[in-house]
Formats: sequence, C-alpha cells, structure tokens
Amino acid sequence: MSMHPKVVIICQARTGSTRLSGKVLLPLAGEPLLLRFLERVSMSKYAANIVVATTQMPQDDEIVSLCSEAGYTVFRGHETDLLDRHFRAAGAMDADVVVKIPTDCPLIDPRVIDLVIDTYLAAYPHVDYVSNLHPATWPDGNDVEVMTFLALQRAWASASLPHEREHTTPWLWESNHHIRTLNVERPDGQKLDERYRWTIDHPEDYLLIRAVFDALYWDNPRFRCEDVLAFLAQHPEVDLINEHLRGQGWYATHQQQKAKEFTSQRRIAS
Repeated sequence: MSMHPKVVIICQARTGSTRLSGKVLLPLAGEPLLLRFLERVSMSKYAANIVVATTQMPQDDEIVSLCSEAGYTVFRGHETDLLDRHFRAAGAMDADVVVKIPTDCPLIDPRVIDLVIDTYLAAYPHVDYVSNLHPATWPDGNDVEVMTFLALQRAWASASLPHEREHTTPWLWESNHHIRTLNVERPDGQKLDERYRWTIDHPEDYLLIRAVFDALYWDNPRFRCEDVLAFLAQHPEVDLINEHLRGQGWYATHQQQKAKEFTSQRRIAS
C-alpha cells in the first residue's frame, strides 16, 4: 500500500429486504432513498471512489439501472454473503482502504464519515480496522467502518460463522485479537446510539426519515447530525414515531445472545 492509499467507499444495497421490501427505492425528497443516501455520502471529502454493491438477483436490476444512470459505479455479487460481496467489490476497484457504509442509513452525516476516515489515515499504517460502532455513540444510522483491503481479505479467507459472512466485519472486530482496531466516539461524550434510531428497516423508520428530509433538505441538503437532533427536539411527535424500535437490530441481538451464553457458561463452570 502506498503512502497515499486509494480509499473506496462500498455501499451495499438490495431490494429484497425481509422487513421492508424495496426500502432503498422509497421516495425521499423527490428522489429514491438510495439516491438521497448516495448524495449524502458524496458530500464526504473521500467520495472520489464510491461503489454500490448489489446482488446478482434479477430484482436488483432496478438498482443497477438507477445507480448507473446517476453516474455511480455498481458491482454485483453474492446475495447473502456480504463479506464475499464487499471483498470482490473492493478488489474490482483496486482499493487499498475499504469504507463500509450501509444504504439503510440515509441520514448519514458526511462529517462523521470524514472523521472516521481521518482517524484511520492518521493512524495508518499501524491500524487495520477503525469504526464508530464499538461502542457506538452516534445516533443509530451513522455507521462507518474503515479497514485495509488486506484485513478484509484475511476476513474473507478465514471467517466461517454465518453472521461473520452475512455482516462482513465481525471477524475483524470480534474474532481475531491480532487485528489492530480503533473506535471513534462523539467528541462531546454523549452516547446517543440507543436514544435515536435513524436507520430504515420498518415502515415507522421510513416515516421518521421522510419527515426529517421534508423538514431539512430543501433549505440545506448538507444538514448535519446536530440539525436532525435539533429538529427532533422541537418535534417530539416525529421523534417518537419509531421509539418502540430503538435498540433493535442484528448487532444488539447478537450482543444479547453472547451475554446469555457467557452467563450460561459461568453457571456451568461454577
């Protein structure tokens, strides 16, 4: 890897969501949600190389057409093995540094993207994986993970558990102590990940995100995380739309299961 590594942002997308089918194509401020998401990612200073990683399934042809017409590079790969899809997309792009941002985060703050990548580059070459997720402190839906291509390749070759393949990075931050990691927390010390849910998996999530875009986008397409926080503080009726879904998601479920297993093992040992 050179001293000026090639940074590639990979955004996985598909229409076959089990909970909210076609969510990336739902309308958001006059465009499909996927394009609004990519618009925000493109505001990052590291957005020179963005690739949308979708599946080879026929139902995702619409994603390919939409992104290609908008000028975004598209890679098609495995439907459920996200680790394989990310690895092959990164390889096709000759990436040195891989940034993973899921497309179900349409309120992603470009400044958060830049902060996490800045942190990685400041530590380069003495770090393999940097994220703002372990522990998470930003509102859920500001997920950014940065890793070397070589680290991703090691995960691709070594990960064997289903959740490691499906969720791309667990082998890096959970299963291998030789991976050098860093975490980026909010500078103000607040922990907002369980208080706010700005990711989209359910109809209520979409209603909240649509309301935020309708309120903020037209005056300032570059609205920040703090702008969303201020809007929700002024409009509790919007903030509460998906309150019952906060703290849900695969990672929370995974951590809860690990805690149960740890408790069970301690009881057996005692």
